[in-house]
Amino acid sequence: MIKLIEYSKSKITDKLWDDFVEKSDNGTIFHRRDFLAYHPPKRFKDNSLVFLEGEKIFALFPAVEIEINGERVLYSHRGASYGSFVYQLSHNIKNAFNLVELLVDYARKNKFDKIILTPPPIIYCTKLSNYIDFALYRNGFQYLKREVSSIVSLDFEDDKLLNTYRPEARTALKKSLKLGVEVAETDRFEEYYEILKKNLKMRHNVNPTHTLDELLKLKSTFPTRIRLFGAFVKSKLIAGVCNFSANSKVVLAFYISHNEDYQEYRPINLLFYEIMRRYKNEGYKYLDFGIFTVNMEPNWGLGRFKENFGARGIFRDTFQLTLK
Repeated sequence: MIKLIEYSKSKITDKLWDDFVEKSDNGTIFHRRDFLAYHPPKRFKDNSLVFLEGEKIFALFPAVEIEINGERVLYSHRGASYGSFVYQLSHNIKNAFNLVELLVDYARKNKFDKIILTPPPIIYCTKLSNYIDFALYRNGFQYLKREVSSIVSLDFEDDKLLNTYRPEARTALKKSLKLGVEVAETDRFEEYYEILKKNLKMRHNVNPTHTLDELLKLKSTFPTRIRLFGAFVKSKLIAGVCNFSANSKVVLAFYISHNEDYQEYRPINLLFYEIMRRYKNEGYKYLDFGIFTVNMEPNWGLGRFKENFGARGIFRDTFQLTLK
């Protein structure tokens, strides 16, 4: 018998929560309490849920209570790339329905107007499954949006990686090498962040999701899982990619940026070549380039750029259920 309890009212500690995430089928760094703790305490009202079988954790549901257009929403999770249910390896179709039905019943009893959640894409699962998606759909959830994320499978032989690139990317990489660009892991976050801010402002008129202080705090909390790789010309940082090791299978390229004054050096091409080789040799199965759609509107140039490295698109879905 599975029962639901609010995390704040449970006996489950942050450590027990995080340990379950690490041993789960589909948990990511974004589901961990120590990751979510980077947000200032007053930014979100936590409404995380725990599903128990006896005294043991059966599943988790990180969530916050927020207001959207005057509606009270249970959102999993507004402060992270992914939310939704985190479940154990023995997860089955009946469990999926039980979890969704318990969630909907809880939301109705607590007078929420909506539930919104974004599960990790299917490649983040140890055992590939759409059980939760199916249970959500059968219980009345609809797609709020279906973004497309670019994925590279890291199943290449080291000496064949270039063969998976389009000619344009191979040419750019060779030019980068010829011009003396070097790639290395670095802790020069301050310099990198200045490039990132300028790049995002110029290209998209937005700021980074994280402040520099927040990014440094996350790096301090996850020193081996949040890593910055830089491209250098004579020791000058000209580009960088900040990667989040989401779980043991997938590394997410969270921030990609370069100094426009050094565009001719094609540093991003060499960066991703080295990043793919590094993470493949460390045992990762996929590189997630992140979405190239925003509210389901494709950025054709960004999609083409990622496809140059052999990327293909998979869904990053957000579901919603209106309870009124």
